[in-house]
Amino acid sequence: MRSSPVSVAECPGCTSAAERSEGGGVSENWRKAGWAGAAIGVMAAGAAAGVAVERITVGRGMRMKARLALDAAGDYGSLRGTEGICRAEDATELHYEIDELPEEATRSRSRLRRKPAPRPTVVFCHGYCLSQDSWHFQRAALRGVVRSVYWDQRSHGRSARGLAQADGEPLTIDQLGRDLKAVIDATAPEGPLILVGHSMGGMTIMALADQYPELVRERVVGVALIGTSSGRLGEVTYGLPSVGVGAVRRLLPGVLKALGSQVELVEKGRRATADLFAGMIKMYSFGSKDVDPGVARFAERLIEATPIDVVAEFYPAFQTHDKAEALRHFEGLPVIVMAGDKDMITPPAHSTAIKEALPGAELVLLESTGHLMMLERPETVTLLLMELLARTGAVTVPVATNVGPHGRSTAGSTAQPGSTGT
Repeated sequence: MRSSPVSVAECPGCTSAAERSEGGGVSENWRKAGWAGAAIGVMAAGAAAGVAVERITVGRGMRMKARLALDAAGDYGSLRGTEGICRAEDATELHYEIDELPEEATRSRSRLRRKPAPRPTVVFCHGYCLSQDSWHFQRAALRGVVRSVYWDQRSHGRSARGLAQADGEPLTIDQLGRDLKAVIDATAPEGPLILVGHSMGGMTIMALADQYPELVRERVVGVALIGTSSGRLGEVTYGLPSVGVGAVRRLLPGVLKALGSQVELVEKGRRATADLFAGMIKMYSFGSKDVDPGVARFAERLIEATPIDVVAEFYPAFQTHDKAEALRHFEGLPVIVMAGDKDMITPPAHSTAIKEALPGAELVLLESTGHLMMLERPETVTLLLMELLARTGAVTVPVATNVGPHGRSTAGSTAQPGSTGT
């Protein structure tokens, strides 16, 4: 196992910590959630302390101006590709973008009768409360190096709200696996596949393998599982002390459901408590204290964009997620598993469990790193992905991958598409 220094976070409970309901229709849920609320308050304490100091020293107007300045200063999330929409089995529209190789346009216009071999395609699957833009740094580094697909999970980013969920059908990780299959059919119907998933995105890849093992056997040539889990997420404490953890596990789904029924009220509360919310995002997203403020703000924007009813809709699926058996479909493939040593959402033990199920996989523990490692340690994560791509034969790896502050390579990438690895 390699240990490398590298973190930003999707947080199943973070959006409800500072939210309060004023509607009578949810009063019973709040009475039941007394213990859960108290326990979640412990999680917020560290963030709240920092916010209190900030309030003393910096006015609200200045803090708002600072956030706007950070939004304007960075071009995080600005990269776009060839856009498209495909439909899931319930007709939900899923938004995807493709970054083609430069010569692909010429190849598509060629009148040669001989059909060239399909290029390998890397498919990136993002996590809970995020979007495809969470891969900003990796996308910047890999442009022109390998054909890549980025997509927004249902009800996230630019994809539509899940139609099955609108009809009352519970969201499941299996559903997300089928969504991924629809995206692959639309964007990469042939050729080798390298699947990259962060947190919920990694679970989505496991669900795909569980339901479509023949696809994995015939076409998948590499897998990267980043800050994810194959199951037993109901045992995660999110950094809480033992007292109150049980209450949180029992009551949090109901609390989130209640919040999801009062969307307008809760979203207003989220805006009013933006400072505390930002503090909690940083606490659960990053493992180091020197995170670029622009990156921290970018993570905040990504999570803020997820409506509270979507947060509530997805959360129960994680408690029943169990895809440990599905991992066997990746046996014999190049697999890299990345974990942040300070990840409180999917702790390192969950990556270790994946490694135990896949002895041939490489496990890399990133030091001083939280949950959203692809944003906190972009250079390291990108280099590890490049090494995986080289093992699959999709690219040749440069000596070093240098990602600039906004995702642009400061030295230029020497990686080239290729049919053989190093």
